[in-house]
This record gives sequence, C-alpha cells and structure tokens, in this order.
Amino acid sequence: MSTPHPHHHLSLVHPVEYDALQRRLWILGQRCHHGATGALLASGGVMGVAVGVARRRRPPRRRLAATLASASAGTLLMLHDWQDRSVWFRVGPGH
Repeated sequence: MSTPHPHHHLSLVHPVEYDALQRRLWILGQRCHHGATGALLASGGVMGVAVGVARRRRPPRRRLAATLASASAGTLLMLHDWQDRSVWFRVGPGH
C-alpha cells in the first residue's frame, strides 16, 4: 500500500492505486467512491431480481437472496457516502 502521486493519470503499469493514509482507491486513474460502487451494486441487484421474476414465476431462492443482498449492500454503501454524491461519477482523479 503506497500513497499515490498527487495527480492520478491513466496508467497500465499501475492500474490500481491505493492511498492508505486517506483510504482512497483509483482504478486506471479514476477515483472510486464507495457510493458509486454502491449505486452499481444496487442497480445490478434490482436488475437481477427483475430478470429473475421476468424469466420465471418463482426465481430460485438462492439467486433471489444473492441479488437482494447485492442491492442491500449497494444501498448501504450509497447511504454511507451520500454527502459526496455530486462527485461519484465525475470523470477524473477526484478529490
């Protein structure tokens, strides 16, 4: 775990950077907010439930439980990072 450079740029040599002091993650130069990750998880979970219901009248319980868990975890991540929601999907190195 190293502190990344002050300016994060797309780098295939170091595609993932982690700042242990500020607990921030960059993938290919893009700052990853856990609220944005939560939004993707929640969306995927909701879509998984919708597809499961559309394909079958009664989706398998394990799949339904997994997709609901994904949606719930995503929702919790978004709630935890709600104050930064304006920058979740902003392109660039973030703050």
